[in-house]
Amino acid sequence: MATTGNSLNQDASYKKQPIDTLLHARWIIPVIPERRVYEHCALAIHEGKILAILPQREARNRFSTNNEVDLGEQLIIPGLINTHNHAAMSLLRGYADDHPLMTWLEQHIWPAEQQWVSPEFVADGTRLAMAEMLRSGTTTFADQYFFPEAAAAAARDAGMRAQIAFPIIDFPNAWSRNGDDAIDKGLALRDDYRSHQRIGLAFAPHAPYTVGDETLKKIAVYADELQMPVQMHLHETAGEVERAVADTGLRPIERLHRIGLLSPQMLCVHMTALDDNDIALLQKTGAHIAHCPRSNLKLASGFSPVAKLIDAGINVAIGTDGAASNNGLDMLLETNTAALLAKAVSGKADALPAHQALAMATINGARALGIDDVTGSIEVGKSADLCAIDLSELEQQPLHDPLSQLIYTASGHNVRNVWVAGKLLLKDRRLMTLNEEELRQRARVWRDRIAGLGN
Repeated sequence: MATTGNSLNQDASYKKQPIDTLLHARWIIPVIPERRVYEHCALAIHEGKILAILPQREARNRFSTNNEVDLGEQLIIPGLINTHNHAAMSLLRGYADDHPLMTWLEQHIWPAEQQWVSPEFVADGTRLAMAEMLRSGTTTFADQYFFPEAAAAAARDAGMRAQIAFPIIDFPNAWSRNGDDAIDKGLALRDDYRSHQRIGLAFAPHAPYTVGDETLKKIAVYADELQMPVQMHLHETAGEVERAVADTGLRPIERLHRIGLLSPQMLCVHMTALDDNDIALLQKTGAHIAHCPRSNLKLASGFSPVAKLIDAGINVAIGTDGAASNNGLDMLLETNTAALLAKAVSGKADALPAHQALAMATINGARALGIDDVTGSIEVGKSADLCAIDLSELEQQPLHDPLSQLIYTASGHNVRNVWVAGKLLLKDRRLMTLNEEELRQRARVWRDRIAGLGN
């Protein structure tokens, strides 16, 4: 005889459903539904996916597990999604600060990369970056850097979710001879990870000023045929746009549209220098934006009109950019900056409220990377990519609204636990798949090498 309600718990023949993990938390913010905050609820996780979200007492009655965790005064949110990073550049953190973009690139970063970038550099730098990202709540990152095979292997081994966007530049560099060579190598790497559950590949033409029309046309054809994502630095500064108009008669985004590159598979990175026609093109084509506010501020690149873009229905996500231009990969800090900056730029205190800012750092990022069916929100059937944040500290008191506290008060230092596909990668701030002391030692080795003090 079927049982329901309270009688369910009194039926001696009733067997609880065995699951892998049961997490209890003071609050859960699922992102979808929007603005929802669950209190005193639990997450049931099985085989890497979210099985149920339900009150804690009901969860204990319904499920059995050998891994039941009470997180106390912690808040669970979807794992943060960093849609634009150059992870290996963590080894150049603080190397060339306080310069405008082109001076920073041409006189400092590019020469350093020419001398030092190698598979070893990328592996060590990516691991260092992943440690920082995990310790600040990021579960997925989109990377764009040389030797992407080294970054992909590092992410695979650490258990993170990643979109590895292989760099395409028309002139010789550390990884490729030209654009065609980069495309060939990138597609071969895609084949290596074709069936991987956490690692995906994307095209990454560097910028309109480093990639010519013929290469961009090839990327557009391949991206359409293979249904592969594309990400590109675009409209990063007003100077970039002005030079493009002087050289070609077209704004960069208009040039990309004529080539056929703008589509829902396209992620446009930075996008500070925009006019109404640019925004209309984004609306028309369904392209996404990766907003990197702290990098843009530090390089004085400009202000992306985020509130205006969101009002136009354009999907805007958040990225940190690399630690060489941002000096940190803390997505909570980045999201806080995005929220505050949107208010200042628009002149509206109600622009980009807390729930929209959190969506930018989670589900919008998943949409931008084409993985919103997998991650980006806490929904039944999605991957258990989760971040637990401690809101019990004195600096968080009194707590009137956990969502407001998350966006306007918390930082990556409040992150306690992180899971990807149900696997615990950060436990009470301790890295589970990366060796902290080894990372410190390798960072010191690279510091000394770059400073000319070591081999």
